[in-house]
Amino acid sequence: MSLKEDLQHKIDFKTKPLGALGQLESLALKIGLAQKTLTPELKNPHLIVFAGDHGIAQEGVSAYPPEVTYQMVLNFLNNGAAINVFCKQNNINLSIVDAGVNGDFDVNQNLFHHKIAKGTKSFSTEKAMSEEDLEQCFEYSKILIDNIAKQGTNIIGFGEMGIGNTSSASMLVNALTDISLEECVGRGTGLNNEGVSKKLEILTKAKNFHKNITDPKIALQTFGGYEVAQITAAMLAAFEKNMLLMVDGFIASAAFLVASKINPEIKNNAIFCHQSQEVGHRLLLEYFGEKALLDLDLRLGEGTGCALAYPLIQAAVNFLNDMASFESAGVSNK
Repeated sequence: MSLKEDLQHKIDFKTKPLGALGQLESLALKIGLAQKTLTPELKNPHLIVFAGDHGIAQEGVSAYPPEVTYQMVLNFLNNGAAINVFCKQNNINLSIVDAGVNGDFDVNQNLFHHKIAKGTKSFSTEKAMSEEDLEQCFEYSKILIDNIAKQGTNIIGFGEMGIGNTSSASMLVNALTDISLEECVGRGTGLNNEGVSKKLEILTKAKNFHKNITDPKIALQTFGGYEVAQITAAMLAAFEKNMLLMVDGFIASAAFLVASKINPEIKNNAIFCHQSQEVGHRLLLEYFGEKALLDLDLRLGEGTGCALAYPLIQAAVNFLNDMASFESAGVSNK
C-alpha cells in the first residue's frame, strides 16, 4: 500500500466511527503525508510576526493612523499584544521582524532588524518597491528561516502588522485570482461604509494605473508591503525545509497565494488556521479549496489564528499517534 493508504487505514481503524473526528482526520493525513511518516511529530513550534509600513496608508485606506504599526511593534516587544499572550499559553516561540517599519528600534533578542526602508512607496502611482528591494526581502527571509531551522523547528506560523496591509492583500488577491476588487475590499481595522467606499475607489484607481499584472513576483513588487514580501519568501524557504506552514488570516493568505503561484507544491504543507472576518478571505480560502480550522470572527492579524489553532494541530498528531485501534483495544468494529 502507499503511504497515503497506510495513513488512511491507521486513521480509519482508531476506536471511533469512520470519519468521526472530522477535519482533524484530514489534518492528520496531511501532516503524515508532508512528513512522510505514519508517526508525525511537531517540534519547537515558532511564530514570526513581520511588520512594515505602507505608502498607500497615507491616502486614508485605514481607520488607524500609520504610526500604529511602530507602536504595535513596541507592544509586541513588551509582551503586551494578543499574539504574545496566545504564544505563551501554547508554548510557541515568537519572533518579530522589522521588515519596513517607519521608525527605529533598539536591539532586542526577539527582534530581527530586516528593514528594507521606512515603508513602501504608495502603489497608487508607482510600484511599492524596487526589484532590488524585493530580492533583499527574499534574502533576509532565507537567513531567518535558516536560523529557525537550526533550532529543530518543523512547524512555523506567519503573522503580520502593518497599517494599510489589507489594501495590499486585496490588490494581490485581485491580480492573481478571479476574485474582483469589490469582493476583496473589506473593513480592515474597522472602516465604516463610507471608509470602505473610499478605500475601494483608491484601490480601483491604482488597479487602472498598473493595468493587469499576472506575474506573482511583479504583483508582489507592485502591491506588496515589505512585511508581505518577507512572509511570502519565508513561506517558500520554510517549505524548502519541509516545515508545516500555519497560515493566518487575509494578509498571510495573500502572501501564501503569491508563494503558491511561485511554487504550487507548497499547498501540501499548508494548514489554514482560521477564516478571517475580512470578506475577501473566505473567497480566497474557497479559491484554494481549503477549509480553515477556526472561524471565530477574528480580524486582528499578528498570527493570532495560528497560535489559537496550534492545539488543534497537536490534537490531530496526538490522536494519530496515541489513540488505540480497534484491534489493540479489543473493541468490536462494525
